[in-house]
Formats: sequence, C-alpha cells, structure tokens
Amino acid sequence: MFIPEHYKNNDINEINDFLKSNSFGILINTINGKPWGTHIPLELGKNSNDADVLVGHIAKANLQSKNLIDGDEVLCIFNGPHSYISSSWYQQEEVPTWNYIAVHVYGTVKIQTSEELLTSLHELVNKYEQQSEHPISLNDMSDKTMRQVSGIIGFEIEINDIQAVNKLSQGRSHDHPKIISELEKQGPSEKAVADEMKKRMP
Repeated sequence: MFIPEHYKNNDINEINDFLKSNSFGILINTINGKPWGTHIPLELGKNSNDADVLVGHIAKANLQSKNLIDGDEVLCIFNGPHSYISSSWYQQEEVPTWNYIAVHVYGTVKIQTSEELLTSLHELVNKYEQQSEHPISLNDMSDKTMRQVSGIIGFEIEINDIQAVNKLSQGRSHDHPKIISELEKQGPSEKAVADEMKKRMP
C-alpha cells in the first residue's frame, strides 16, 4: 500500500486495537492470475507459538477456499472511518481530499483442523453474543444445525507484515479546528474521523 511517510502508523498497539475494533475485513488471494476477495470477520489472536495471527473461515463453496493452501501468502484489508474533506474548510485555497484509516496485513495461511475450527467458531460467537440481550451459545445448537460447520474451512494467517495508514490532515494542523467542527455536523463516519483527529491534537 502506498503510504506517504507522514501518514504512516507504526504504533503496533494502536494497530492491534484497530484490528480488534474493525475485524470485518477483506481476504484477498489470487485464483488463476486474478485477484479474489471475500468479506469476512478476521479475528486477531495468537497461535500455539505465540505469534500474531488472524483467524477466519469461509464456505467450501467459495472458490477462494479451493485456493487457500498451507504456506501461501494472502492479503487482508481492514477499513476504519473515512470522510470527504472539503477544501472550503481550509484557510487557504487547496484541492479537496479524503481522510481515512486503513490497515493491510500480509500473512501466511495455515488451514485449521476440524477441532481448531470448532474452537475458533465458539470464540467468535461468544465474543459477539456478549452484545445480545439473550446471548446464544453453539453448545446449545442441535447436531443437525451444527452439521453446517462441515460446509466451511477454517484458517489462521500468521502475520508477516503490517502496513497501516492514518490520513487525518496531518499537513494542515492550522485547519484542524474548522475541519473537525464541519465533520461533527455530518454522519457517523465523519464524526468518527473527527474523533480520531481530536485524539491526535497536541
């Protein structure tokens, strides 16, 4: 990913927090020379060697699953808040732009055993069911329902490289108060960008 130096984020703790909060990503590999992507949850965790991994699963009916092979490298893309930035908010004339946060993760695939897949599914469901008024558990599912698990494959992606960008008008600190106030008048994504900008103000 192209990242100008002043937008690069090298804070691994901040990046990990971002990945945990924005875990619905895009898994990308190549099939017959053509890029292929699937939108799925990719949960940050540790493997048995205490290395950072992303854990996910996809349907066996998805052609991408036929091309996920142990040892292959894949790309995972995660997007955070983003917003159009009007240059009418600047003190001096300039072109408009876009502010955003994003992370690209490159890693090596390891296909899970059926036991590892089931464990990761329990962890995934338990994590997100905490937000439910009446949380469910896979332990309560019938054998008939759980047979659907046979239709997916699970995998871990051991992280080899992380590229993270925070493009938040860093070169226009004198315009930040106006940009933030205008973003706060708009929708949830724009307000989230404003919040990220405020976090980084001196």
